[in-house]
Amino acid sequence: MTPLSDAAIARLRLMDDQPVFPGGRYEVRGEVGRGGMGVVYRVFDNSLGRDVAMKVVAPGAMGNDAAARLRREAQALARLEHPGIVPVHDVGQLADERVYYAMKLVRGDRLDERMARGISLGEGVRLVIRVCDAVAFAHAQGVIHRDLKPQNVMIAPFGEVLVMDWGVAKMRADAGFAGNPGPLEPRADGKSPGGVRPTTQDGVVLGTPGYMAPEQAAGTTSAIDERTDVFALGVILREIATAALAGARTPAPLASIISKATAPESLHRYSGADALGRDLSAFLDRLPPEAHRETLPERLTRLVKRHRVAIALVLAYVLVRAVMLIALSRE
Repeated sequence: MTPLSDAAIARLRLMDDQPVFPGGRYEVRGEVGRGGMGVVYRVFDNSLGRDVAMKVVAPGAMGNDAAARLRREAQALARLEHPGIVPVHDVGQLADERVYYAMKLVRGDRLDERMARGISLGEGVRLVIRVCDAVAFAHAQGVIHRDLKPQNVMIAPFGEVLVMDWGVAKMRADAGFAGNPGPLEPRADGKSPGGVRPTTQDGVVLGTPGYMAPEQAAGTTSAIDERTDVFALGVILREIATAALAGARTPAPLASIISKATAPESLHRYSGADALGRDLSAFLDRLPPEAHRETLPERLTRLVKRHRVAIALVLAYVLVRAVMLIALSRE
């Protein structure tokens, strides 16, 4: 008997991993991506006649914690109705008890892919402002993303900017997730009906190295708030500036914005993504951002750039008048 190749074994394992959805509504068309907790498939919705993305608990992550986290993620996304956040269409459970949820299938480029192909500073800052808007909306609903990075930002073909992968999101205690059948309703022993604690405990580190704020990297879950996401946004902004400027010096106002967003002490950062977005908009509009204290030369340079058309018209008028006066004086 001829032994199977590694590639053939991998294909068989992939086929074995593929979920079979109850009722025949969804048909798996291919795998989009996978992580430690879940696998995302492109599936066809026979009821509505469209492709959707389906996130399913990975076979190797079976257990109450993974299922509870996926339910939490689905619930968080379901209440975050914002153009910059992927909408959820359905949630359920497979025959093997794995949890799944269906969401919009997003086509386009990840932010890191766009940066690798080349990105201008203005385009990159505008993209971050769009991300700030979506994240600020989530913060207003009591949801902290905790894993913001270029790989989790999608840029769709018609310009939509979407924040993806809310799998490790933290819900504030005052977020009001009433009626949640998952891990947010603890039993008398402090655990959910599924047997996992309703919130991540201190000492557990969730996130991506390089984008985690100090309090997040230290596992101080109780200290994680909106400013934790601001730190990650600041790191993304720094990477965009590095890619766009190709070794050139970052403009001082933008450098100050990045410095404030990534301050080691959370109290020294922006209070939220909305405040960071406002300062970035000011930077693009050639207005002084709150994070930056201008020098006199910087202020003069900024004013000249901001009002260069008006200044050019005034100078042109003065020059014409001067020429006319000189001509009249010679008559």
